[in-house]
Amino acid sequence: MSVPAMDSFKTVLRFLTNQKSTIGYSFMAILTIGSERIFSMVSFQCPCNREQNFAYGLTFLLGPAVVLLAIGLFVSTRLWRLYTGCCLNPLKLCPRGNFVGCLSVFVKVLSGACIAPIMWLTVALLNGTFYECAISGLDENAVVKIFCQNKTPACREELHRVPCIKSLLPSNENTELLLMLRAQSQILGWSIVIISAIVALIGTCFKNCRSQVSYLQLTFQKIYMEKEREKFETFAEDYATKLAERNLKSFFDNKCPEPFPFPNHKAWEEISAVYTFRQSEQYYSTLQRYVERTDRDYSPEKRPVLEGEDGIEMA
Repeated sequence: MSVPAMDSFKTVLRFLTNQKSTIGYSFMAILTIGSERIFSMVSFQCPCNREQNFAYGLTFLLGPAVVLLAIGLFVSTRLWRLYTGCCLNPLKLCPRGNFVGCLSVFVKVLSGACIAPIMWLTVALLNGTFYECAISGLDENAVVKIFCQNKTPACREELHRVPCIKSLLPSNENTELLLMLRAQSQILGWSIVIISAIVALIGTCFKNCRSQVSYLQLTFQKIYMEKEREKFETFAEDYATKLAERNLKSFFDNKCPEPFPFPNHKAWEEISAVYTFRQSEQYYSTLQRYVERTDRDYSPEKRPVLEGEDGIEMA
């Protein structure tokens, strides 16, 4: 490969690396749209029954959003850093009484986990299929008054059949009701988009306004944290491989294992804490704060296993 071609490739690769968050969100949006279309065309069949429409439509509208929220929380490293061990030590949730810092972490976790559910709700409401089915099954006076005002007396009895185009209403009236249902759904969808954008903008402005460091230093910290995670996985895999080889060698050779340097339990606890910036310290992660301490404990773990009060939990 020629030098100009190699430089162009590196430029493209660098651009993709820098924009990976945007690419990830774009991929998530495409996946959400595709999933919604598949649900709408393949699995969703509105029962057109007054007793079932609302529950059925609402399940398809909110069910995937709840699942996506649960998945978003499940894959959040920051949440598990904060939550792991809290049953044994409840004070870990808010160390040193830092309730504001703890609350800010939960807000960050929740806001990150809500991205996919909001995308789903937006796409589903803009399409309108699930909303039409759900609302047409409501027999509330307020709903009927909105849709059946200045309509034929049979409107209330036939409203639940409108999404399936099976109602006994005149064709033009059926089409008008369907358009009204779809319009309401799309208004709600755009409302979610607008509110989410405004909340995100205000939240970002507030966060940056309250920041104790400059924008460039925050950018540096993000890059550092990303590189630290990448290197941690590499080091962890390397050391886990060496430990496995050492233990297997000891087992098959039937000899005492060789000494193996391994961080103690307290060290693991300290570097697993959620990082909070302090203006008096020039650190970018809990790991850096720990390794640069002059009073840290260098004593290795004699047996690198996790033990609880009632015995070994994980080997």
